[in-house]
Amino acid sequence: MTAVVEIYTDGACRGNPGPGGWAALLSYGGRERELSGAEPLTTNNRMELTAVIRALEALTRPVAARLFTDSEYVRRGVTEWLPGWKARGWRTAARKPVKNQDLWEALEKLCAAHRIEWHWVPGHAGVAGNERADALANRAIDALCG
Repeated sequence: MTAVVEIYTDGACRGNPGPGGWAALLSYGGRERELSGAEPLTTNNRMELTAVIRALEALTRPVAARLFTDSEYVRRGVTEWLPGWKARGWRTAARKPVKNQDLWEALEKLCAAHRIEWHWVPGHAGVAGNERADALANRAIDALCG
C-alpha cells in the first residue's frame, strides 16, 4: 500500500426521510475524481454511509486513505460502535436493531481492503473538500427532483 488517497464524503437529504443525495471527492497525485448520486426516498444517515461506500468501491487497489466526513454517525460507527453491534448480533447497546445494517456490513467489507484514517470535519464550516462534496450531493438531489 503506497498510495495515499484523500477522500471527502457527504450526504444530504431534503426531509428525513425524503429525496437524498450522496457525493465523494477523491484526490491522489494531483488528480481528482468526483462521484455522486441520489435516491428518491431515503435518510440523511443512509446517504452519508452511501457516500463512503461508493468512494471505497471506486478504489481499484488497496490504498492508505484519509477519509473526511462531517458525519459523526459514520465516523464513530465505523471506529467505535461496529464491533459491539456485531458482538450483540447487530443490536445496539439498548438491544434495538442497528439501523442501516445492510450499509454497515457493506462498509465493513470495503474497509478491510484498505488502511483508512477517519477524520471528522465540521459541516458547512468552509472546509473546501467538504463544501465541494456537499454541493455535489445537493446537485444530485436537484437532478433527481428536476
